[in-house]
Amino acid sequence: MPRILYREEPCRSALTKVVGMPFAWSLNPYTGCAHRCAFCYVRAFERRADRPSDARYGTDIRVKTNLVEVLRTELARRSWKREPVAIGSATDPYQPAEARYRLTRRAIEVLAEFRTPFHVITRGPIVLRDLDVLVAAARRVKLSVHVSLPTLDPGILRRMEPGVAPASRRLDVVRKLVDAGIEASVAMAPILPGLTDSRESMAAVARAAREAGAVRVWARELYLKEGTREHFLAVLAAEWPALVPEYRRLFGRNAHVGSELKAAIQARAKEVVREAGVADRRGVKLVAEPVAEPEQLGLDFSAPSACRG
Repeated sequence: MPRILYREEPCRSALTKVVGMPFAWSLNPYTGCAHRCAFCYVRAFERRADRPSDARYGTDIRVKTNLVEVLRTELARRSWKREPVAIGSATDPYQPAEARYRLTRRAIEVLAEFRTPFHVITRGPIVLRDLDVLVAAARRVKLSVHVSLPTLDPGILRRMEPGVAPASRRLDVVRKLVDAGIEASVAMAPILPGLTDSRESMAAVARAAREAGAVRVWARELYLKEGTREHFLAVLAAEWPALVPEYRRLFGRNAHVGSELKAAIQARAKEVVREAGVADRRGVKLVAEPVAEPEQLGLDFSAPSACRG
């Protein structure tokens, strides 16, 4: 495990507007991620910001020390429409830094206070430390937790996600979230051609997710933008050199896989999810509907008063 430097830096804004996604806003308490996944698309943004995107990525974490205070100010604005917020769309909100700073925990409390729905995306078992605030928040807003697990193969996980907990621990996270009444899903993300895209690999994840109680399993293809591509291909060359020519052919100069391969991966994912029985759980209610926000009753001055002397 490389030595990690944590930089405490205040932020100007907490929420980031998102376009073209199933959520309207994103929230990332940290910049940089100690999980150091080889395929992390944030490496591309780090390179654009003239920060290391190679093997050094994830050894320099920026901590947004004032994030909770800034978030409270943003949610208190009259213009805020309580649109859905994704926590961890860029860096894992439950990476090791969260054990010390607890920014994600406090952000969840504020989002619930302002009745803003949200979902969490994570690979980190540290999320279980926040079961109490998640359960409390679920009584006020709609929320869910998505646990990323692209494969059950320990060798692939160890090489592609060097700083992440093994599959068994992540599945245990799903199980304990569901036991606590929290809606939990498994994200097979990203799917790696030639490594995790086989029917056997995807079906194994779907079955394990079903056994853990996941209400949904979904897949996302690999995204190789310049800045991420270089490091990913370097890892591939070191561990699976025979696959490098195929990846160069599949992606060329593009960040996305071709439409045919994407359609095939999604069709395969839907098939194995249906066969595993996960699709049948989409309508399962794990927690009661959030309690409606109380409304202030108006006074009817036209009615006779019982208090007149």
